[in-house]
Amino acid sequence: MSGNDAAETSKIEVWWDMKDCPIPEGYDARRVRPSMERAFEKIGYTGPVSITAYGNQTQTPDHHLLALSSTGVAVVHTIVESTRSVMYRDMVEWRGQNPPPATMMIISDQVEGDFSWDLARLQQRTRYDLFQANSMKSRDDLLLVYYANWRWEQLLGEEGTPPLVTCGLSSAAVFYCKSCNFDCKSLKKFRKHLSSYKHGMEEAINPPDKQLLCVTKAWARNYPATPENATAKIHVLWDMNDCPIPEGYDARRVRPSIERALKELSYTGPVSITAFADQKQTPVHHLLALSSTGVDFSHTLPWVHYSRMITDFEIWTKDNPAPASIMIISDEVASSKDRSTLICRKLQESNYNCFLAYSVRPFEMPVLVTSAEWLWDNLLAVKVKGLLQLLPECFVAHCVYVIAKAWMISISISQVKIIHRKYA
Repeated sequence: MSGNDAAETSKIEVWWDMKDCPIPEGYDARRVRPSMERAFEKIGYTGPVSITAYGNQTQTPDHHLLALSSTGVAVVHTIVESTRSVMYRDMVEWRGQNPPPATMMIISDQVEGDFSWDLARLQQRTRYDLFQANSMKSRDDLLLVYYANWRWEQLLGEEGTPPLVTCGLSSAAVFYCKSCNFDCKSLKKFRKHLSSYKHGMEEAINPPDKQLLCVTKAWARNYPATPENATAKIHVLWDMNDCPIPEGYDARRVRPSIERALKELSYTGPVSITAFADQKQTPVHHLLALSSTGVDFSHTLPWVHYSRMITDFEIWTKDNPAPASIMIISDEVASSKDRSTLICRKLQESNYNCFLAYSVRPFEMPVLVTSAEWLWDNLLAVKVKGLLQLLPECFVAHCVYVIAKAWMISISISQVKIIHRKYA
């Protein structure tokens, strides 16, 4: 996948877990930075690279620390159990201070789970070009969209000449201790700190958090429309199996109810709706009512609903670039990580705005970042002003014709009855 032009010349920030991806024995650590820079240059990324290496630095040889620091690699000490959470916290802080266009790279084997879940949600809201390197074979089922994914050994094998460094000079980059909030530029001072009684007590009594903090779990729902999305197109994918039309409900109210709910949040763009179901099972009066209000139908068997919805979404996005919104009415997509993965990845690529509706509120927060969510029954219960006025003119005219004809027939029948009684 190629990145955008602005990101290709913007800053690149690298977070490196040294335990998962260590410096190989006999490898010149001064080559780490030029190897990464060479890999980026090969795919067109020429911006300045900043690298931070995380690990238990009491276990890292001095010659590696000196070599890394001499090439501008910042070195962070933290206990192994906290590396993942400390890296992620620094990553979130950096994102807050460095808006796109910019590029992020994660070197770690531990991106899956809550790390990838939370970062995927962040990427849907604010998109950065994202890269990864790991020591294991790359997986295809991650939530995150990467512009490139390298094996660690492959990355270090990139040709590059290490910069000349005079040993013994003061380090060029900073050494940090996350356990004590300590930093310095001298390896000697750094070693002295790590071996001190104060550091040992602080790390034992008050170590960095081991639990990764998912920052997006605190995000609210039902945001008012942003200016770029307020009048943009809205495409609705509706799974009629998960969210059926209630018995006795006037199906003509579905479209105006959805439109009314969106307008309450200031979304006024044109709405297109596609209903997915085995339409042989849908009552004819529902099909007629929905069709009369401009709802499209996709006849699908239950086991291919999801794939058909994804295909429809992909086709629609090709013809309708952002700003635009997608609304998904489905229990399966809202509650199943597997079902929402492809849509999550598509939202990261397209920068679309997203809405969700479901018949039952999911037990866990969906990975999809939404501007609004509704219970299906609540969505259908939205008050619609003047249903007759919201229907297409052709349908209204047809109804008027049918009513008038019925009224005329009724009058004729009454007149026949009067004549019959008169001459009986």
